[in-house]
Amino acid sequence: MNDRYAPFSALQITGPDDDGVLEIVIDTPGRLNSVDAPKHLALADVWRAVDEDPDTRVAVIRGANGTFSAGGDLDMIQEIMDDFETRQRALREARDIVYNMINCSKVIVSAIEGVAVGAGLAAALMADISIAGRSARIVDGHTKLGVAAGDHAAIVWPILCGMAKSKYYLLTCDTITGEEADDMGLVSKVVDDDAVLDEAFAVARRLAGGSQSAIRWTKYSLNNWMRMAGPIFDTSAALEMLGFTGADVREGHAAIVEKRRPNFA
Repeated sequence: MNDRYAPFSALQITGPDDDGVLEIVIDTPGRLNSVDAPKHLALADVWRAVDEDPDTRVAVIRGANGTFSAGGDLDMIQEIMDDFETRQRALREARDIVYNMINCSKVIVSAIEGVAVGAGLAAALMADISIAGRSARIVDGHTKLGVAAGDHAAIVWPILCGMAKSKYYLLTCDTITGEEADDMGLVSKVVDDDAVLDEAFAVARRLAGGSQSAIRWTKYSLNNWMRMAGPIFDTSAALEMLGFTGADVREGHAAIVEKRRPNFA
C-alpha cells in the first residue's frame, strides 16, 4: 500500500498499479462487510488522498468475498443514538463521504456484489460509474430503522432514477435487485454476478488510459448537478441525525437486534 493511504488501514487498499488503478476494499469478516466507526471515518477521508495521489487515475471500490456492505455496524448506530459528540462526528463523516466523492477529481468505479446497504450503499452509488451484479440487493433501509434517508440518497437518487422511484424505494425500504437498479437508472451497468469485478476493472483501466484532463473535467461539470443539490442533502443528513435522538430509532434498532418487525408507536 502507498504510504499516503496508511491512515486508512480500516480499508484494504492496494496500488495504484502500473495502469494507475487503485483498489479499495471494505472487508469486515463474518459481518457482511458492515461499516464500523473506523471504516466510516476512512470512507469519509480516503477520497482526499485519492484526489491528491499523482499516481492514481481511477479508484475501484468493492466489498470483500462477494458482498459490498451490509451497512452501518449496530454498535456504531447505538453510539450515535447515545452520544451527542458521536452524532456530530457521524454527521461530519456522512457529509464528507458524499462531498469528497463528488469533489475527487479522479474517477471512482464501484463493483456492487451481494448486498449494498447504508454507508456502504452511499459509497457504491456516489461512485461515478457503478457496475452491479444481476442478483445484487440494494436497500436503503433508513426509514425502516426509524430515521430519515440522509446519508446520500437525497442528493443523487432523484438525479439517477427520478423522484417517483426515489420516493417509493426510500419510503418503503424495498429491496432493488441489480437488474432492477439498471432498468431504473440507479446503477450504470448490470452484468452477470461472476463478471462484476472483471467488468469494473476493465472499465477502470479503459478510463485510466484515456485523456485524464478531459475525463476529470467532464466529471467535474456533471457533478455540478449534485453540488446544486447540496442544501437538499445537508437537510436530509441533519434530519437523519435528529432522528437518532428519538424513540423510533431505538425501536428500529431493537427490532433488528431481536430479529422482529419494528412497532413504531
